[in-house]
Amino acid sequence: MSTTDVHGAVQDAYASAARCVPGCGAENRLADGLYDEGERASLPEDAVAAALGCANPTALADLRAGETVLDLGSGGGVDVLLSARRVGPDGFAYGLDMTPEMLELAERNRLAAGAENVRFLEGRIEQIPLPDASVDVVLSNCVVNLSPDKPAVLREAHRVLRPGGRLAIADIATRGRLPAPIRDSLAAWAGCIAGALDVDELHALLVDAGFEQPGVEIVRSYGRADLDLLASSALSELRLDELPTDELDAAEGTLVSVFVRGTKGAKA
Repeated sequence: MSTTDVHGAVQDAYASAARCVPGCGAENRLADGLYDEGERASLPEDAVAAALGCANPTALADLRAGETVLDLGSGGGVDVLLSARRVGPDGFAYGLDMTPEMLELAERNRLAAGAENVRFLEGRIEQIPLPDASVDVVLSNCVVNLSPDKPAVLREAHRVLRPGGRLAIADIATRGRLPAPIRDSLAAWAGCIAGALDVDELHALLVDAGFEQPGVEIVRSYGRADLDLLASSALSELRLDELPTDELDAAEGTLVSVFVRGTKGAKA
């Protein structure tokens, strides 16, 4: 699969999901329970409906008042809006997304929330349209695995962080190798499955990108039922029932949710 193929498949899937908000089943059942009632109540309904991640990176990042935050692959804006609340009026939150339909949805959600310290940017996470050393925290929610060039994403995240800045990513990874029919499927890639890296490879990429104190913490292991849930989400048309049983059995426990952390050195 070429980079163009992957970007096109992902963009088409997320454009379709954005057009489905609200009311036609675009909600991601894996996102259920990721945000507490207080957070959900403080957000526009369409922002919650468009939550397509796998964790709550705003809590992982331990955001502080006055910080500048960048969310890679910001979608409908739920994590950007939560970040803006956490950093307060003296802070700022950027959201970066390549899908025009998602950016339009996010801007509507920003206006509905009355968030003045938020800006959504159009672009790819492999080429972040911000200057060097311009943000304190880079976060992302189940998006880096969608990129066909993950080393570039992490290098760019390191570039835009200020010295002492923090990386806080929630994502999907693997322990071992996915069966080829899943790994080679564009539908599975758009659904956050096929593009996932092995946890050890992900750790090595953090080091190569220049991050200090790199960490990849496994927080959940996915079984067969979870694979069915991922495959049947609004972002994927992968038919697991068409794959051989032994291939599916081999995937049991291979996919995991991870928290990815790192810091940019004070002298970087």
